[in-house]
Amino acid sequence: MCGITGFCNFSAEYLKNKNHWENILVNMRKSISRRGDDETGEYLENNIGLGHTRLSIRDLKTGKQPIIKNINSNKYVIVYNGEIYNTDELKTDLSKKGYTFTTTTDTEIILLLYIEYGEDSVKMLNGIFSFGIWDGYKNKLLLFRDRSGIKPLFYTINNGTLVFGSEIKSLFCFPNIKAEIDLNSFREIIGIGPARTAGNGVFKNIYEIKPGNFGIFSPNGFNEFEYWKLISKPHTENYEETVEHTSHLIKNAVESQMVSDVPVCTFLSGGVDSSIVTALAANFLKNQGKTLNTFSFDFEKNDIYFKSNAFQPEQDRPYVDKMLCHYSVNHTYLMCKEADLAELLFDAVDAKDLPGMADIDASLLYFCKLVKEHNKVALTGECADEIFGGYPWFHKKEAFESKTFPWSMDLEARTFLFDENFIKKLELRDYIDKRYNESIKQVPEFDEDSPEEKRRREISFLNQKWFMTTLLDRMDRTSMYSGLEARVPFADHRIIEYIWNVPWEFKCGNRDIVKGLLRDACKGLLPEELLWRKKSPYPKTYNPEYENILKNKIREILSNSDSPILPIINKEKLLEFIKLPSNYGKPFFGQLMAGPQMLAYIIQINYWLKKYSDKIIFN
Repeated sequence: MCGITGFCNFSAEYLKNKNHWENILVNMRKSISRRGDDETGEYLENNIGLGHTRLSIRDLKTGKQPIIKNINSNKYVIVYNGEIYNTDELKTDLSKKGYTFTTTTDTEIILLLYIEYGEDSVKMLNGIFSFGIWDGYKNKLLLFRDRSGIKPLFYTINNGTLVFGSEIKSLFCFPNIKAEIDLNSFREIIGIGPARTAGNGVFKNIYEIKPGNFGIFSPNGFNEFEYWKLISKPHTENYEETVEHTSHLIKNAVESQMVSDVPVCTFLSGGVDSSIVTALAANFLKNQGKTLNTFSFDFEKNDIYFKSNAFQPEQDRPYVDKMLCHYSVNHTYLMCKEADLAELLFDAVDAKDLPGMADIDASLLYFCKLVKEHNKVALTGECADEIFGGYPWFHKKEAFESKTFPWSMDLEARTFLFDENFIKKLELRDYIDKRYNESIKQVPEFDEDSPEEKRRREISFLNQKWFMTTLLDRMDRTSMYSGLEARVPFADHRIIEYIWNVPWEFKCGNRDIVKGLLRDACKGLLPEELLWRKKSPYPKTYNPEYENILKNKIREILSNSDSPILPIINKEKLLEFIKLPSNYGKPFFGQLMAGPQMLAYIIQINYWLKKYSDKIIFN
């Protein structure tokens, strides 16, 4: 994995002040160097500047970027972040067309595919990616992003200059681009957050290429195009065929993502999804005479303070132990302390450039740092719940009847600690409803769906386009902050496309079992008691010491007259709230962000406002 950045202006003459603009490129690239700094590179011409910072995973010796191709006196240049898993078959196709290769990288393959097939070449890629291509022949810059938005790509346009980067922070290294926070920014972080509206960079005039889209910047301006979307159609296979097909897709996705010139590990939580990925990866390496590294995460004293609730009924550690009895792997148990977790709330904002999932982000940031000490590449079990219907809101009546996002139905839970007049000014219900209705209109309809099946399709679409992208964003930013590449086999677009049209009764295994299809497709891989266990999400701490640390930080914020969050917070309510017992069973977002996480989120917002205070508009 890597970080990419650049700028383009068709009226500019960057070479007239070459040193100045090269320094800007270097500063932009340095701002995202945590994504990998094994190698760096810049490219500058009159109208275009491109920068790259590299985490070496494939072709460790000759994979430096940008990669440049001169064909028929025309220059093509690429900067790329990601992994392409079908590189070999693409290379075979290009070889037949007469192309030769100077590296073994997927980067070179992508550029040659573009030269041969143009913009449609992106449809041929199976992988996770964001990349920019400068087409000197057609005089345009193209920005591409993978189908599910696993790899980020932000941009802004200022005075005729398009500036882009893997992370928002790189844009602010360009002259005259400032971090501005306005009412729409607050609508996103308070009403939608920690999710984001697709394409919305939260800061004023900051945008993101949408998942499954690409943008073209030319002398005629900027336009964004959709190259991939879900299509609803009849499912023609019976249940047994569906199980077999699903099993094949999952196995192929995991094995294809084991391709690397450095060792690959897995996150093993003890849940069904990560255990499936681990089992397949362990078998794949065993056939090569190798042993898989695995890592599980938890918090100190959770064995003492854990509180069972509807969302997190039991702990994961016993199920990790069961997996270790079935597979010979090199396993490491990683533990996080409460003090470390609280301090990393600020690093989590630095990594994302925005408030995020509070300690859910901070803990993963910590664990990824420890994993990086052993491995550069990790496979995770993310996305199976969104695709196979694993969350409670797929099954609950209130989610079916509610006309809003099912993971955050209670607006009051996320606003009651803020100033009432400020919340009224934001008109959050209107903002949220607009975003929700925009998404519902995009759901690909199928005439044969019953009303119930239609609603399930809507919930599935919302999950994949909103909740899943939030978790993928979290995974990218927390892993790349330590230069760790995280791969997500369940997000393989072939799995997404296929399962999208599988009937709900099949997804439930024809017998009303949550993710029954996934479990049936992976029989024999896991111990039976693990294969059929109830969902228990990513762990969080239940240690009261963590809450005490948060409460003290809140008191510090409230006692400091310079705290930027004070104009929008209700001080009296917040002071009263920190006196109450914690409620872990009523999340305000997803399954994990409950009372303590709300405090942590407020701490993150305050830090974010302080860090990005070029201009804040409260009215």
